[in-house]
Amino acid sequence: MVGNQLIVSRHPGLSVVDIDHVSSYDFVPCRTHDGRSFRMFTMLDEFTRECLAIDVERRLNSENVLECLSDLFVRRGVPDHIIRSESGPEFTAKRVRDWLRRIEVKTLFIELGSSWENGYIESFNGKLRDELLNGEVFATLRSLFHDNVHYTV
Repeated sequence: MVGNQLIVSRHPGLSVVDIDHVSSYDFVPCRTHDGRSFRMFTMLDEFTRECLAIDVERRLNSENVLECLSDLFVRRGVPDHIIRSESGPEFTAKRVRDWLRRIEVKTLFIELGSSWENGYIESFNGKLRDELLNGEVFATLRSLFHDNVHYTV
């Protein structure tokens, strides 16, 4: 970040070489039956396309991102990169950037409006929406968890 402007790093030639080398993350917005919004934080490994995390809350912010990442890194280890995340405030918050820098994770942000640069996670989120979220009616967030414990994308 320079001043108040985020520097967007581009590495179009970055090849994914192994498990946990490159991860992507994003948010999926949705609504329960009563019209109340919620968001899903999704993260996947770009080599295996394995979903590493889904966190669901009415509101998700940079603290939720940090909590999910720290839990994941304890379980799986720290990846070399987190790439192709959007440059939203939850991902670019100073606390998130500083924490990732301290544990030596390189961050790369896509340009605003260029979701095609985040293709793996966008594809996963599209399947999640098509195969689960659009096909079910959720009265509450609890029903989303309870009814879909064994759901896999």
